[in-house]
Amino acid sequence: MPDRAAKTGLAPIRLILALGGVTLLLAACSPRPHGADIHDPFETVNRAWFERNLALEQAVTGRGTDGTEGVAADEAVVTAQPPSRGGVQRRVRRVGSNLSHPSYIVNDLLQLRPDRAMGHFFRFAVNSTVGLGGLFDPAAAMGLHARPTDFGETMHRWGANEGAFVVLPLIGPTTERDAAGTLVDVALNPFRYVLGGRESAAVTGARLAGRIGDRAAYDDLIDANVMRATDPYAQARLLFLQARRHHLGEEREDDFIDPYADFPD
Repeated sequence: MPDRAAKTGLAPIRLILALGGVTLLLAACSPRPHGADIHDPFETVNRAWFERNLALEQAVTGRGTDGTEGVAADEAVVTAQPPSRGGVQRRVRRVGSNLSHPSYIVNDLLQLRPDRAMGHFFRFAVNSTVGLGGLFDPAAAMGLHARPTDFGETMHRWGANEGAFVVLPLIGPTTERDAAGTLVDVALNPFRYVLGGRESAAVTGARLAGRIGDRAAYDDLIDANVMRATDPYAQARLLFLQARRHHLGEEREDDFIDPYADFPD
């Protein structure tokens, strides 16, 4: 109990340090040139990390560069997988998403969107109880749907510029603003201050597993729209920036092509 109280007492200090660090990072963000849709001054390094991330993904999944199953994927093993695998992945994604809701609520409040914060609060409460921790989604049947947000969007609302496009190891495509926002999201996560070390680590693991599940669910669409393109890096960059700007309200509906439009919730 004393350790948890001390940890909670340090929360404001950690948050101040995180915000201060992000302020310094944003000061170094290079603004997008006027009239330019894509700002990629680190393209050489980005392409190198894109290839490394892609090689790692192919080694793990056994997929070929054209989006098909590579020789590492034994047909007998694939056919032997339980038919309920998709259902298990969906449950993992739902649990991870449910555990992200407290962070959504904090960012909603920082964005001065109390209506969204209230919606996320009730959705989290319903799915954490009736939905057995997020394994099921009864909140959706009640008309309570998630609208994921993060500190990158909060900084966008505060007027911070997007910065340059970057590709990070393992994480993949992002922007300077969103990369800085990720650091603050870690500090803002309420579970870090109300749970013990092991419990907090378990929550982080579940959220990470949920994100991995999201990536796996989108694999086929990513393969079709990126891996079969003439320049996979340029296509991945375009789709990421389009999707992110559309989410932030910067991209017009008519100009946006959603590669995930046919993916079921």
